[in-house]
Amino acid sequence: MPENYSLDKRIHELVNQLEPITLEEMSGIKLMNRTDTKFVTNKQKLAQLLEMARGKYFAQYNNDSMIAEYITTYWDTDGLNFYFEHHNGRAPRQKVRVRSYVGSNLTFLEVKTKNNHGRTKKKRIEVPGQEIGQVKEQADEFIDKLVHRHLDDIHPTVQNHFRRITLVNYDKTERLTIDFDVEFRNFETGDTAQTGDLVIVELKRDGNVYSPVLEILRRLRIKPSGFSKYCIGSVMTNRNLKHNMFKEKMVRIRKLVNNK
Repeated sequence: MPENYSLDKRIHELVNQLEPITLEEMSGIKLMNRTDTKFVTNKQKLAQLLEMARGKYFAQYNNDSMIAEYITTYWDTDGLNFYFEHHNGRAPRQKVRVRSYVGSNLTFLEVKTKNNHGRTKKKRIEVPGQEIGQVKEQADEFIDKLVHRHLDDIHPTVQNHFRRITLVNYDKTERLTIDFDVEFRNFETGDTAQTGDLVIVELKRDGNVYSPVLEILRRLRIKPSGFSKYCIGSVMTNRNLKHNMFKEKMVRIRKLVNNK
């Protein structure tokens, strides 16, 4: 392979070699008894993962592409209550975000709740765009019902932009999301941050059924590692933010970001 061969180009080629699956076909994969596990790695390992996934996984196809773009804005209180609930390991805990699916021109206001048993539930409503003040009454009612706060009690804090590959195993018992090229912008500090070769993999599967990718990840020596885009993005763009519980994780992330 030539020295100037682009790793990003290689990833694009590999994902396009996988058998496609449409959004309509994906809608039948409910994963009602779902478990979620996250892994953190780099683009070099991602290329290997995609090679090894051939013949075992479909790749989600939408709007002529197997790589989708997302923009997410997280909202929090003046005291960053949602951030510190996660930092301090509190459960149940919640996050409020507005997520745009760029290629589909869809945006949702979402509330994610993680309970005492480690299960995550997500509820959402469609909104016209990132500026949810345009539908303040609807947004306020939704947030008040789930978070017991009003829209005036929270404000945008951190925004991210990233690319995602979504894989589905042939038995359709699990979904794998692969996020990379993550960029952060902090509304409060004005700082931005990029994540270099960092890749975030999340496995969502139906209970404890056999998972082909778990064997692939084991062979690549990629171990489970929690990763919150909101919390990590907050730390990377606010040098004064308390992050004692994330220090060890940040050391590993910075090594991946700097490709070491």
